[in-house]
Amino acid sequence: MPLAPENTAWPPPHLDRPYAVMRVHDAWYGGDRAELIAAGRHGADTVGPLAHGRRRRFWDEPPPPGQRDTRVHVPLAADMATTSADLLFSEPPVLSVDDPAAQRRLERIVEDGGVHNVLLEAAEICAALGGVYLKADWDLAVAPRPVLAVVHPDSAVPEWRWGELVAVTFWRVVEDDGSVVLRYLERHEPGRIEAALYQGDRHGLGERLPLAEHPVTAALAEGADGSATGAVKETGLDLLTAVYVPNMRPNRRLRGEPHGRSDFDGVEDLFDALDETWTSWLRDLRLARSRIIVPQGYLQSRGRGAGAHFDLDREVFEELNMPPSGAPGTGGITVNQFAIRVTEHATTAEQLVRQAIAAAGYSAQTYGLMGNVQATATEVIARERRTFLTRDRKARYWRPQLGRLGELLLALDRALGFSAVVPARPRVEFGDSVSEDPKTVAETVDLLSRAEAVSTETKVRLLHPDWTQQRVADETRRILAESGRELPDLDAVFGALPGAGGTP
Repeated sequence: MPLAPENTAWPPPHLDRPYAVMRVHDAWYGGDRAELIAAGRHGADTVGPLAHGRRRRFWDEPPPPGQRDTRVHVPLAADMATTSADLLFSEPPVLSVDDPAAQRRLERIVEDGGVHNVLLEAAEICAALGGVYLKADWDLAVAPRPVLAVVHPDSAVPEWRWGELVAVTFWRVVEDDGSVVLRYLERHEPGRIEAALYQGDRHGLGERLPLAEHPVTAALAEGADGSATGAVKETGLDLLTAVYVPNMRPNRRLRGEPHGRSDFDGVEDLFDALDETWTSWLRDLRLARSRIIVPQGYLQSRGRGAGAHFDLDREVFEELNMPPSGAPGTGGITVNQFAIRVTEHATTAEQLVRQAIAAAGYSAQTYGLMGNVQATATEVIARERRTFLTRDRKARYWRPQLGRLGELLLALDRALGFSAVVPARPRVEFGDSVSEDPKTVAETVDLLSRAEAVSTETKVRLLHPDWTQQRVADETRRILAESGRELPDLDAVFGALPGAGGTP
């Protein structure tokens, strides 16, 4: 199918509801005051069946004119998204294929392209907005390899079949002067990528323009085959050059649709109540500032029209003609200070945080609410069982898409002539979120070695799970050579790895 025709309503009306849900979650994730107010007034609950009967929220309306906005936003939502990403990719996943040449090329693409950092970014967006897209493309002016980019789900128009992504159109606003809107659209389908520039307004695409009409898109048209108004890249592959990773399913608000569910789904009221609690707490602090009320006779004039002041350091006052007031012995001076309800606010805030993270599928220990005590990795996992169940659930959605992505990068790399390796779908292994203490690992390796139940190569892998096959092989050779033991045929174990004995 081609790109969207001219004068089409944009974004497409069938995405109004999903985009509205994402807009609310994006506001909590970003924490911008204006976005929180806008999301409260025009958010997901103002579209569709939830539009009536919604309770008034703390961030629904701006403050009255002339009054300072003293509301406080607590970035718990952003912290939850970051925690989710760290749980999945704080230790990079291992992508492995059987062919040694393909393995080396895949590792080179992943390392040079900073794919692990891209995955961290993608996982954070995925947790916040319910899903994320990863697209592969190429630009010879940037690098002699495929490049990987993250696309937010509210900038995509997906096409599904049996819950699988078969094509997708990514879009972004290039320029918006209030009346004229320039949008760049990029459609990915098996075998090709087509791009075009549209000039319209806030509600529609308008007419197509040549990519060269705008400096942002001009470089995209260079060296591409296609019409005068668009660019087409033929990949020569039967693979889609984009993947979609849902955060979790099902989506409770969008039942029956393939869109993933955000970590914030159903937690918005708790975020709102937490902000209201902290705002009330800080209001107590402002009101509780100590104030001294003195009779007018205690004030010293600064001159006509300049007001008067009370000198707190003054020790002697003249006899004042004033009626007695205040408590005996105070001289009429009254100290006023309100109580600060610290315990009440702290308890309320903590309970709201606990309920919010539990609703999102995390344990209180993950956020330090159980106290920081020293524990082994096994004890940590036991205390944070809820968190690790959620992590494993998310990993099951990421694993097949990472496999597809690895195969896509190898296939695209070969199609572009950057390598001659045979592409294959890699196996995906997620790292441990909780690393064992080095002393514990060393003791484990020592016990296995004494029992003669582990090889030198396995011991190296246990100590360095993040090392590549080449580096493990080189280290194993050095250890065996230094100990004077006979070197086995490591090529049979690792494959024909070049540079045997070289520096990793």
